[in-house]
Order: sequence, then C-alpha cells, then structure tokens
Amino acid sequence: MKKKNDNTLQEAMSEMLREYRLKPQYDETRVKSLWEKIMGKTIATYTSNIAVRKNVLYLTILSAPLKHELSFAKDKIKTRLNEEMGEEYIKDVVIR
Repeated sequence: MKKKNDNTLQEAMSEMLREYRLKPQYDETRVKSLWEKIMGKTIATYTSNIAVRKNVLYLTILSAPLKHELSFAKDKIKTRLNEEMGEEYIKDVVIR
C-alpha cells in the first residue's frame, strides 16, 4: 500500500533539484560527463571548454579543422546529447 508521501527515488531527486535550484548545474555537469562518451576520446581531447547557458551548448575546440568539421554536425551533436539526457535540453550548439 502506497502512502501519500511515498515517492520513488527519482521523484525525490527531481523534487530536491527543483527545490534547491540545482537542476541547471546538474544538467551542465551531465552534459560535460557525457561529452567524451558521445563524441569519442579524440574529439574530447581537442575540446578545452564545455559550458551550457540558457540551454545553449558552448564548445571551445582547439583544432581549426575539427572546429570546421563539427560546425557541420551541430544538429547531430544536439540530437545525440538530447537523446542521452532523455529530454529536449540543448536548443543550440555554438562552437568557438
């Protein structure tokens, strides 16, 4: 029998993140940790900075040819990250 105040762990974590206003920092940390898994070790090596502000992913890439190549794959990067996050979190990708 489930009581009114019984929550699953996922519900409790979501509520805590919302209550303490930690969700943006948590999501940014998740994106940073997923970057190497999604894009591979080589691309992660050439990535010096990853930041998320207002649902826009900002990437600083050290290699000019790689920066040019990734500029064509912005939609694919956005789609893969959103799939891993399980929500439509990233709205745009900016490569610097």
